[in-house]
Amino acid sequence: MTAHMSHIPVLVSEVVEGLALTQTSHVIDCTLGDGGHALAMLERAATLLGIDADPAAIASAHQRLKRFGNRAMLVHDSFRNLQTIADAHQFRPIHAILFDLGWSMPQVKERGRGFSFMQDEPLDMRFDPTQGETAAELINRSTVDELARILRLYGEEPRARAIAEALYRARPVARTTDAVRAIETVYDKRRGRIHPATLTFQALRIAVNDELGALKDALPQAVNMLEPNGRLAVITFHSLEDRIVKQFFKGEKRIRIITKKPIVARVEEVTQNPAARSAKLRIAEKL
Repeated sequence: MTAHMSHIPVLVSEVVEGLALTQTSHVIDCTLGDGGHALAMLERAATLLGIDADPAAIASAHQRLKRFGNRAMLVHDSFRNLQTIADAHQFRPIHAILFDLGWSMPQVKERGRGFSFMQDEPLDMRFDPTQGETAAELINRSTVDELARILRLYGEEPRARAIAEALYRARPVARTTDAVRAIETVYDKRRGRIHPATLTFQALRIAVNDELGALKDALPQAVNMLEPNGRLAVITFHSLEDRIVKQFFKGEKRIRIITKKPIVARVEEVTQNPAARSAKLRIAEKL
């Protein structure tokens, strides 16, 4: 256990069993995080290529997985470059690929990038702090129409226009608290069971990291790279991601869908890890 907060991966046994890993399997973890799924997979598989856009995640996973030596190859990059990464590291054949599209608790609680509206931090939201514009920069350069579109498309926020106008009036926005105060002028502290900033922060994070675009780019690459009978597993946490995966699986003629309905966490897991309640695991096998 490291000194920082430990992330609890979801559906670990379901992933390991669903990918049908053996002692000769070569597996790619496209969203390495702090290495929770990778650890479980390396205990079953031969070698693993782990990819993450967050350099802090790579450093954490390196400590967690160092006992596996050269069986674990870790790369700081975006999974939208999946095929290029695998080619560069001559990682073949590939028997299993995992995408876990959640974000880790250390990212939210420790890395100071403004993922959480519950803490006063710079409004950054980039998985890779060396690439692209921050959420604050996005807000400060966008028109009201552009902000409203982002909140509607990526957050499914019912009051997208009003929040976009509030954020525009609050500019220049620099910190999470700047954004939260603007949002609360629209929702007056509470919106039902969830915090009024929940959907806005989701939308900004997705937009800053182009999460849905990266997923759409990576899924066909994953199928291309898999060996026959190789398996692809994807864990999603909200409807936008799950819709993309579901439609891709249905439309991809080179795969057989293993999970007719997505696998969800058991009651015992949700009790121990409430974040698991939103997780959906879909698995397909290459023909």
